[in-house]
Amino acid sequence: MFKRLAILGACLAATLCTLPVVNAADQQPTYVVGSGGTYRPFEFENNKKELEGFDIDLISAIAKAENFNIKLVNTPWEGIFATLGSGDRDIIISGITITDKRKQMVDFSAPYFPAEQTIVVPKGKTIKSIAELKPLKVGVVNSSTGDIVVSDVLGKNSTAIKRFDNTPLMLQELYEDGIDAAVGDVGVAKFYIKNHPEKEFALVSDDKFEHQYFGIAVAKGNEDLRNKINAGLKKIIADGTYAKIYQKWFDNDVPVLPAE
Repeated sequence: MFKRLAILGACLAATLCTLPVVNAADQQPTYVVGSGGTYRPFEFENNKKELEGFDIDLISAIAKAENFNIKLVNTPWEGIFATLGSGDRDIIISGITITDKRKQMVDFSAPYFPAEQTIVVPKGKTIKSIAELKPLKVGVVNSSTGDIVVSDVLGKNSTAIKRFDNTPLMLQELYEDGIDAAVGDVGVAKFYIKNHPEKEFALVSDDKFEHQYFGIAVAKGNEDLRNKINAGLKKIIADGTYAKIYQKWFDNDVPVLPAE
């Protein structure tokens, strides 16, 4: 009997030794994160077809702070909200402006980035508001918020307004002195300026620009996940991680974010 038990024990030990070791990390939940790959510097594909950008660094830091894993999936903007309802995505982060209309479809985290428009001018130009753009050639992104505001001031059919397909094209025209000023997304403008230090630009705000923010979205009613994201965001703001990520992609003017 004792001999049989000894043999059984040896076999059991050998079997256990062949089983995979379960790390603590393997016990962490994994959430599928949808993010578009076409909005540099927030999310874009690198040469290896991997997603990177401010949003990607941010959600990765939040996941680390709250002990969960993420699986990033490049998700086209068209239909990105529907992926939450279908369960194909658990989280979406893709430069999504928090609006009342979108709040009816999804639940948002606390704000994580100021998404307002800004006026960009070469350093030295004394522009203090949109009203002072009247005598200048001004670039806007076609049908954007900036286009609407500038058209309201200069006139929709004003020949002084030059419309572009995207912000980088507009800013390149400003760089080459093809226009006198540009109005566009503050994040994209800051990223462009950071990557073109050889020419100095200034950013000018105006009260006509609505104060809006980006938020991270989860399915309607998913309070547990939303609370995790908010807790992680709060932690990385408090420990300085948020500031480091912001400075990596933009500048040292780290914003103070409002409470939810």
